[in-house]
Amino acid sequence: MVKNRLPEKILTSAGVSSMNRQNLNIEDKSMTKAASMLHDALAKGRKTMSEYDSKRFLALFGIPVSRDIHAIDVDKAVAAAAGLGYPVALKATGASLTHKTEVGGVVLNLKTPGEIESEGKRLLKIPGCEALIVTEMVGGARELVCGLTRDPHFGPAVMFGLGGILTEILKDTVFRIAPLTTGDARSMMSDIRAVKILDPFRGEGAVDREALARILLAVGQIGLEYGEIAEIDINPLKIRPNGQPVAVDALVVLK
Repeated sequence: MVKNRLPEKILTSAGVSSMNRQNLNIEDKSMTKAASMLHDALAKGRKTMSEYDSKRFLALFGIPVSRDIHAIDVDKAVAAAAGLGYPVALKATGASLTHKTEVGGVVLNLKTPGEIESEGKRLLKIPGCEALIVTEMVGGARELVCGLTRDPHFGPAVMFGLGGILTEILKDTVFRIAPLTTGDARSMMSDIRAVKILDPFRGEGAVDREALARILLAVGQIGLEYGEIAEIDINPLKIRPNGQPVAVDALVVLK
């Protein structure tokens, strides 16, 4: 069930949305670029953005994403890995390739050009694979999830909770109707059962809750600004050892 103070939300939503746009420092050129990306995807009849484009889209709104390089072939993937620095992750990508893990489309901790070449050739043979993504290996033991869905009665709703494989197993997630206030974002963090995962953890720093709040606000704002978006799934939203959140995988689903 979506939890919220609906009468208050209805009365203040326009003001909160305007304030969020200012506080998030969303520039007009970012909005224009985001609209162009959506238009291009829809014009091509796509139902989703690729992972690479999804993360580029989210970054326009200040959401931190992992360092990725798009490579159209194995040689460019090898060069990209050298630029990022080993070890790296290698992923298959394509507009129709939405479940990469299930088809063996993600390989972690590659440490040599030979491994990039071997795995890259394999990934490019996966049906729906159009190119490769070379990604930095993001350290940290904690994985969260956040995203956007659309409630049939109240509109865009922001989701937050435990990420990775734990999302489906433990179902420790909470929802709020957009637009969010900073207080809403903070209460979402406090409302998950595993809230202590946000505290210092096994030698890693406490999660930067202000940075996390900005991500949740940004996801909600995207849902208000772009009715063409049906869903957003950021999973995992990984926590670096210093407590900073970063989107390692993301998917923008279109209507």
